[in-house]
Amino acid sequence: MSIMTLLPFIVLIGAMFLMTRSAKKKQQAAQQMRNEMQPGTGVRTIGGMYATVKEIHEETVLLEVAPGVHAIYAKNAIGAVLADEEYNRILDGADPITGEDKPVVPDDVSSLTGADEATEKGDKAGKIDLGKAEAGDDAAVDEADKAKDAEADKADKTDKADKADEPAAKGDATKDGKAGDADAK
Repeated sequence: MSIMTLLPFIVLIGAMFLMTRSAKKKQQAAQQMRNEMQPGTGVRTIGGMYATVKEIHEETVLLEVAPGVHAIYAKNAIGAVLADEEYNRILDGADPITGEDKPVVPDDVSSLTGADEATEKGDKAGKIDLGKAEAGDDAAVDEADKAKDAEADKADKTDKADKADEPAAKGDATKDGKAGDADAK
């Protein structure tokens, strides 16, 4: 066998080794964290519950989930051991963002959607434009509107001319008809 035939297998075995090695490191770090727990420490379980450690046994931990409420958990159920300041912040419900870094939350949605811009466009046409008109497209839209107006004016003039011709034609016919009627009498 050549080395080119064995190369894919070697790469696959190397990748598997690296993945298992990193997983073992994570497991060892989690085990070390659980072993360093002390009574009075704040923890978060893998289910997301925050509690205070009361007693530590070989495979279990007694947690106080609320004042006077105790529960026994497996050590493996502890997801994280929290620093005192972080645990107190979570229990007190304090905002983690302090100072000027606070995000500004608007009172209404109009500042997020650009409603002022839509209102200005809507006032021009009497309706809100739901199309995607860009600044460069406004000129094209204006030209198209002018072309439509020109066609409408042309159609109106044609209709007016036709209407003007009809009464004249009717008048000629009635005059002829009257004249014929007058002669007949």
